[in-house]
Amino acid sequence: MSPNAPADDHHDDIMYPSALPFLLVHISCIAAIWTGITWQAVAICLSLYVVRMFAIGAGYHRYFSHRAFATGRVFQFILACLAQSSAQKSVLWWAAKHRHHHLHSDTEIDVHSPRHRGFLYSHVGWIFHRQHDATDLVKVGDLARYPELMWLHRLELLPAAALGALCFVVAGWSGLVVGFLWSTVLLYHATFCINSLAHVHGRKRYVTGDDSRNNWLLALFTLGEGWHNNHHAYQSSVRQGFRWWEIDVTYYVLKALSWTGVVWNMKIPPEQVLRNEQPLASRVINRAARELAGRFDAQMLADAISSARRRADLAQLQWPTLQEILNRAHEGVDALTHLHLPTIPTREEFLAEAKAMFARTRSLNEIVDHAYEHFLTSVRTRLATAI
Repeated sequence: MSPNAPADDHHDDIMYPSALPFLLVHISCIAAIWTGITWQAVAICLSLYVVRMFAIGAGYHRYFSHRAFATGRVFQFILACLAQSSAQKSVLWWAAKHRHHHLHSDTEIDVHSPRHRGFLYSHVGWIFHRQHDATDLVKVGDLARYPELMWLHRLELLPAAALGALCFVVAGWSGLVVGFLWSTVLLYHATFCINSLAHVHGRKRYVTGDDSRNNWLLALFTLGEGWHNNHHAYQSSVRQGFRWWEIDVTYYVLKALSWTGVVWNMKIPPEQVLRNEQPLASRVINRAARELAGRFDAQMLADAISSARRRADLAQLQWPTLQEILNRAHEGVDALTHLHLPTIPTREEFLAEAKAMFARTRSLNEIVDHAYEHFLTSVRTRLATAI
């Protein structure tokens, strides 16, 4: 368990029975020792990995979660079946959880944040947590109105079971184990790496208020999903590789399908986003500001002031005077210097820290202003409770 995990995160919150099928799929891969590994089965494994990874990226993610393009009900149903054949629950469950993730990315109520729950929990543990088992149909009301998708939601494992049976018919036990199970396990962890690894390792081109990163290696394995910081900067884009050299195979396939009329209304990021000149949303500014403010120790300053007030040389120093002193910090005046207390960080120090922390953004000054006010308010609050 992560040291940052909430104190109420007990073992009985994990639905161990629900984890057993997941573990059995992994363990069953060892059966290849007895079934053998045929070239036919390997070809099935690679083919199913690529086709289903496309369905996960284009279906689960870009279409059902973000509606980054439009299509007809026939191809919508095909995408849903292919995506669910990966045994990653229904498209309604997947989309609902992913939309929740974007609303609260890397906050304490994110469903899978490495920052708050640890890497292992964000990678796979969250799936078996009791609170994440249900599907919030309100978040996916646009999808729940289709009876065929609700049918798939109720029979979420049917596409995977049917595909497994087909692999057995075509290539025997090796087809089932190597072709189906191996590719399914590979899909699990390639997909899960976007939730975990893509929030830990990589580069940040955009300020997004979370830990999302671009990772070229993950992008190769996931057919473009690894350009995760790009995606968080403009979530509704059908293209996640914003630069010409950022390989995004899923987008290339969707682009080809658009030429045949299978998909249309493909959303792309505006030039302002591509040039990284877009103003940030207030939610992103506030999240970034809180992260910046957290780099400075408000508690230490408040404790030092409280301690000093109890000393003889500050016996006559009243609270309104302290409030005024903190207010004057906006002017870059540290009125506590003569009291031999820790200096109040200046706005310039906040700005320097922000430039080191964040990617280039036109909203940097807004982030700094919000962070500075957040820090001073935090000091005031701590002082008020110490009186």
